[in-house]
Amino acid sequence: MRTYLYVLAGITSALIGWNIGQLFLTDMGILKTVPEVVLFPCIAISLAVGMVLNEIFVSSPTRPKLCFRKAKIPLLIALGLGLVAGLVSGGISQILFHPAIRVPTPIVRSLGWLFIGSSVGVAEGLTWRWQTIEAGDKKRFQKRLKLSIFAASSASLAAAILFELIRIPLGEMPKEFRGAEDPIGFLILGLLLGLAFSISNSPSYMAALRAGTGFEYKGDIYDNIDPYATVESKLYPQIEKPLLKFVSNSETDWIEEGLSIQLPESGKLRIGSSPKANIRIPDLPLHAADIDLYSRETILTPNSRFFYTIEVNGDRLSSKTPIYLKHNYVLTFSAKTDEFDNEAPIYRFVYYNRFLDPQA
Repeated sequence: MRTYLYVLAGITSALIGWNIGQLFLTDMGILKTVPEVVLFPCIAISLAVGMVLNEIFVSSPTRPKLCFRKAKIPLLIALGLGLVAGLVSGGISQILFHPAIRVPTPIVRSLGWLFIGSSVGVAEGLTWRWQTIEAGDKKRFQKRLKLSIFAASSASLAAAILFELIRIPLGEMPKEFRGAEDPIGFLILGLLLGLAFSISNSPSYMAALRAGTGFEYKGDIYDNIDPYATVESKLYPQIEKPLLKFVSNSETDWIEEGLSIQLPESGKLRIGSSPKANIRIPDLPLHAADIDLYSRETILTPNSRFFYTIEVNGDRLSSKTPIYLKHNYVLTFSAKTDEFDNEAPIYRFVYYNRFLDPQA
């Protein structure tokens, strides 16, 4: 479905841009002698805005109001980049089309489309910073930006080559089809851009645990350690740094309600109150459970002695059988001293493994 949405967005945006360009050129008669200077900015702006909007709504399809709020700055950036790139590509095309220079049309078209495509890639990559907290990771952001530019540039050149391969057997386009030559070309450009973004912008599978009940702020904590305590504790829930960090890039190690703990791509994490635990929560057993992380797969393995202290989606575990976690699973850990202690404090996480923003 994502691929269809991206392709549809690319084709629709390209054709809308072409029609707007025709409105300026044909109906209003603006700069008819230099049509590329008008047409290319319209195409570039429409494609940039369309692909950025599509990315935002695909990332959060059930939250249209949130999408519109997030779209303000990205749309301004897409509009500005599209306008500049369109004017540059249109101006260069007009210069190269001049009879005194006589550059072949396929080369001029390829350069123009390359400018348009690369501007769409830059817009899509840059605006990702305003779409997700995940972009706070500098390496992830740079990787996404470079990939977007490469994918869009490659798709633009491929579209220009494909269009020329279609035209070569025909020689000169038949008279009855000349009016459709440009929209067909830009349709191919939009189609390949949409296809490229559907592949390069595949959903992130960054696993995260979002803190919920039990992690509310309760005021300042002092080191009044109970000498008779049966578990070890730092008196506040915390993560082991630098192995773990919060998605929001917070410098603290204190787990608070609403914060999402970014999990590694692979490895084993221990949850409990022991100083050796990677996620340390007061009053839990020293070793409550392990989380085993694999490529696009996460397994919760309860401690065989304390499995009854854990609930998954509201159901208390009845054995130590490993649980394969899925997106939106609710994990509840309690500080029970026995199986019948229902007054013990609880600590709740929501597990995320996909979508671009585990904190949305």
